[in-house]
Amino acid sequence: MENLDVLVLRTLHDWRQAGRRALLATVVRTWGSSPRPVGSIMALAEDGAVVGSVSGGCIEDDLIYRYTRAYAGQGEAKAIPSGPPEFVKYGVTADEAHRFGLPCGGTLELLLEYDPDPAALAELVRRLEAGELVRRTVRLADGQVTLETALTPSELALDEARMANTFGPEYRMLLIGAGQLAEYLATMALFSGFAVTVCDPREEYRGGFHVPGATLVSDMPDDVVRAFRPDRRSCVVALTHDPKLDDLALLEALGTEAFYVGAIGSRRNNDARRRRMIEHFGQTEASLARLRGPIGIYIGSKTPPEIAVSVMAEILAVKNGVPLPRDMDVAEAKNQRQIAASDDPVACALPQP
Repeated sequence: MENLDVLVLRTLHDWRQAGRRALLATVVRTWGSSPRPVGSIMALAEDGAVVGSVSGGCIEDDLIYRYTRAYAGQGEAKAIPSGPPEFVKYGVTADEAHRFGLPCGGTLELLLEYDPDPAALAELVRRLEAGELVRRTVRLADGQVTLETALTPSELALDEARMANTFGPEYRMLLIGAGQLAEYLATMALFSGFAVTVCDPREEYRGGFHVPGATLVSDMPDDVVRAFRPDRRSCVVALTHDPKLDDLALLEALGTEAFYVGAIGSRRNNDARRRRMIEHFGQTEASLARLRGPIGIYIGSKTPPEIAVSVMAEILAVKNGVPLPRDMDVAEAKNQRQIAASDDPVACALPQP
C-alpha cells in the first residue's frame, strides 16, 4: 500500500488533468482532541469522489454534501466553488462536535484549495515518487503554489500569508529474514503505509515467502543495509536469530539515521548479542544504546501474528514519537512477572514478546 499523501495527490492530479473540478482540504489547526493530525489531506471531486481523510468520516460527509450541491448549483451556495483558498472550521460548538463525531471539546480547521493546478500537482508527485522531501507552500491571497526541496521533515506552518506543508517519501521497513513472522510483520507494515523490503540469502526461506507488495532480495543482509541507505524515515528489524545474518546488518543500521533498529529474540539471546558486539566488534554500551531488543511491547503474545502486532505497535509508537511506559517493555515486563529467561532452542526460534 503506497503512501497515503502520494495517493491523494496523484488522484487529485488525475482528476484535474481530466478536466474535473476538485478541491484539496488540509487540516491546518486543531484544538483539543482531533481524529486526524495537522497536515492531513483529502481530495474531493465535483461528483463526490473522495480520497484521503481529515476526520473519522462525518466531516468528509458534510464536505461531500455541501460541495457536490454547490458544484451542481443547488442549495444555499449556487456558485461553483472557486477563487483563493478558504478556511472552514468544524466543532466550534458542543452540538457541532457531536454532529461531526469530534471528541468532546475537539475543533479542527481546514484550508480548502479550489481546482489546484494540475502541472504543479504533477511536479509534486514526480518528486515524491523520486524519494524527495518536498515543502509545498500555498499563498493564501491567490492559491499560488511553490515547491522546494526540504532538508528535514517539519510540521505544517501557517501564518497570515502562507501555508507550508512538507510531504515526504514513504516510510520504509527492512526486514532481515523471510520466515513466518516476517510475513505477518510485512503485511502489517504495508497496510500501515510502509514500503517493505525483505532480505534473506537462504533460499529455503525465500521460497516460502509470499507477501504481495513486499520486495524480496537475496543478498547478504549487511550489503543490503548499505544499499538500502536507511534514513530517518526507515526502520531495520532482524528476525533470523542467526548471528551471521543479523549482527553485521544491525551494526550497519546503527550507523545510519534509521528511527528504529531492533532484533527479535529472548532476553538471553539479546544479552548474548550485545556481548558479541562489544567483545568482537568494538562496540560499547553507548554505541548500542539505540539497538532495541527484545523488540515489541509486552502483550503476552504467543503466536507469530500476535508477536507481529507487538512489534508493529512499538515501531509505530517510535515513529510517532510516543514514549511507551516502562512496564510495556518486554524485558521489564517479564522480569516483573518473574518469567524465566529460556534458552530452549524451540522457544528461541519463536520468541514471545
